[in-house]
Amino acid sequence: MTLSRRELLRCTAGAAGMLAAGSWLPRVEAAAGKKIPVGLELWSVRTQCEKDLPPVLKAIGKMGYQAVELAHSYYGRDAATWRKLLDESGLKSCGMHMGLPALEGDQFAKTVEIHKTIGTPYLIIASLPADKAETLAALRETAKLFNKLAEQLKPHGMKIGYHCHGGDFKKVEGTTPWEVLAENTSPDVIMQLDIGNCLGGGGDPIAMLKKFPGRSTSIHIKDYGGKPGFVFGEGTVKWEEVFQILETTGGTKQYVIEEEGRDGPEALLDCERALKNLAKLGR
Repeated sequence: MTLSRRELLRCTAGAAGMLAAGSWLPRVEAAAGKKIPVGLELWSVRTQCEKDLPPVLKAIGKMGYQAVELAHSYYGRDAATWRKLLDESGLKSCGMHMGLPALEGDQFAKTVEIHKTIGTPYLIIASLPADKAETLAALRETAKLFNKLAEQLKPHGMKIGYHCHGGDFKKVEGTTPWEVLAENTSPDVIMQLDIGNCLGGGGDPIAMLKKFPGRSTSIHIKDYGGKPGFVFGEGTVKWEEVFQILETTGGTKQYVIEEEGRDGPEALLDCERALKNLAKLGR
């Protein structure tokens, strides 16, 4: 359940009524006249990005992705260079996964300035240091910090979010870390559910989406339970049920595909196959 990047980050330190209506509400994308955009989490192709970032971004754009979600690293490029590379590839930044220290103290202003230039709307905390999550009391304090950061980011047109891993769905005193964070944070804090991670940790993503409507502004549509080498659309997730919630009560504005099965030249092929599978589902 614990992912290598989790360790990386530690080292670098009226709802019921809405839900009842969900079955007949029109899709968000239909109301807006367009589909929800799809981004690729760059952790999927991290080795390629480290070796030669520009052609990787161009390849992602050619596949049909509209955006990328940066993952823990700028790969030695400054903000202006990132913006240029994204523009040249026909891509936008739909978010960045980072550690909490990037938004604390003096780092807050630096991080905001970087992402103003890149054009990133969502700053997602991908993992928490142990002292911020080891008890329910610590999680409630972390929720207060998230609320404070959400207010500080609001004038800059950005939102803070939290990305789940399997451990966020382990029962503690009758609840889970995910639920504690969601229940104690404001609607301005994105709860970026990762469908595959949730299932991998024994959680119920459908139940979580229904319990916290409007909190899934950005979501990782990762599959689960498929044959070796499976990607999105080849597992056991009931995607039509998931999309029905996301496109009605979920408040979703960004889909993010993340494929972690292979990390090498084949990784880009996995990402392309996943996007094609999504298209087969009409998204």
